[in-house]
Amino acid sequence: MRYTHKRPSVLALETSCDESAVAVIRLESGKIRVMASVVASQIEEHSKWGGVVPEIASRRHVEALPFLIEQAVTESGMLIENVDAIAATVAPGLAGSLMVGSVTARTLASLHSLPFLGVHHLEGHLASVRLGNAPPAPPYLVLLVSGGHTELIRVSSYWEIECLGRSHDDAVGEAFDKVARLLGLSYPGGPAIEKVAEGGDFARFALPKGRISIPGGGFHPYHFSFSGLKTAMLRKVEAIKDSGKNVPVNDLAASFEHVVAEVLVERSLKCAKDHDLSRLVMVGGVAANNRLRTYMAKRGSEQNIQVFCAPKAFCTDNAAMIGAAAITRLELGNASSSFELGVSPRWPLEDSSKLYCSNPPF
Repeated sequence: MRYTHKRPSVLALETSCDESAVAVIRLESGKIRVMASVVASQIEEHSKWGGVVPEIASRRHVEALPFLIEQAVTESGMLIENVDAIAATVAPGLAGSLMVGSVTARTLASLHSLPFLGVHHLEGHLASVRLGNAPPAPPYLVLLVSGGHTELIRVSSYWEIECLGRSHDDAVGEAFDKVARLLGLSYPGGPAIEKVAEGGDFARFALPKGRISIPGGGFHPYHFSFSGLKTAMLRKVEAIKDSGKNVPVNDLAASFEHVVAEVLVERSLKCAKDHDLSRLVMVGGVAANNRLRTYMAKRGSEQNIQVFCAPKAFCTDNAAMIGAAAITRLELGNASSSFELGVSPRWPLEDSSKLYCSNPPF
C-alpha cells in the first residue's frame, strides 16, 4: 500500500524501553506539526532497581497504552479513523516492550483499514531534529547520544546513512547511569549528574578521554570508549573514601560531565571537518545536556560548523519522533510495513529500509 496525500498524518506509538508514549503528528507545508504528544514515565518504579526491569516495563506498557492513545487522539482533535497511518517502534529495544506497541499498532491499523509502519528506534531519533523550528536539510553529521547508543552518523539524504564512529563499550547515557550510581545519585543518571554538577568545579579532577587503538598503531579519530573513564571515577571515589574525607560529589560530577562533553565535541567536529560537512545535528537523550549543547555550539561556531539540536522535549524517547520518521517515509513515497512484521531487540540502522519490504526480515 502506498500513500500519496500531501498532508499525511500519523498516530505513533513508542514502547522500546521504559517510556510509554503516543503522538499524533501531521505534515503541513513541509513542516512536521505535533498535534499531540503524551508520555507515561516508568522512572520512579525502575529507579528502585537502579535500571530497567524488562518484565515490569512490558506490563506497564500494557496498562498505559489504551489511556495514552485516548488522551493523544482527544488532544489532537482527530479521530483514529481519520489519520493516514499507524506507526510503532519495532526495533531495537526490549522484545516484550516492543511487542506491546507493535501488536497495538497493527491491531488499530487493521481495525481501521490503515497502513502500518514499523519504525526503527534510531531512525526516530534521527528524525527528531525535524520537530524543531528550522531543521537542516541533508547532508549533515549526526551525533546520536542516548542511554543505549553513541554514534556518529553521516546523513547524505534522509535514508542514505553511514556510521562513521561509535562507542566500543558503554553508550554515553549508560556511563552517566553507572557513574551516578557510584556517586549515590538517582536514576536516570544524566539529569541527576547535570543537576549536582551545576555547583561543582569541573577542573578539580583530571579524567581520561578514552580512545580506541587501531591495529598497527595510533587511535581511531571518531570512535569512543567510556570504560576507562568509569574506572577512573571509581578509583578516585575509593581513594577519597580511604583517606577518610567526604566525597566531593559536585566536583566529581562536574569533572565527569566536562570530560564527556569534551570528548563528544572534539571527535564530532573533527569527523564533520574531515568529511566536509558544515552542519552537525545532536539527537538522543544526552543531547538535552546543557553543558554538551553549550560546548558544541561554541566550538562549532569557532570552526564554521552549524549546530542543530533536537528540541529538548523530543530528545528522550517519545512517540513524536517515531511519527516524524514515519511521516518522512510516507513523504518519500515508501511502501508501508507488512502486518507480518515482528519485533527485534537488535537490528542495524543501515538496514531500516528492510522494515518496509513485503517480505519482512523478522
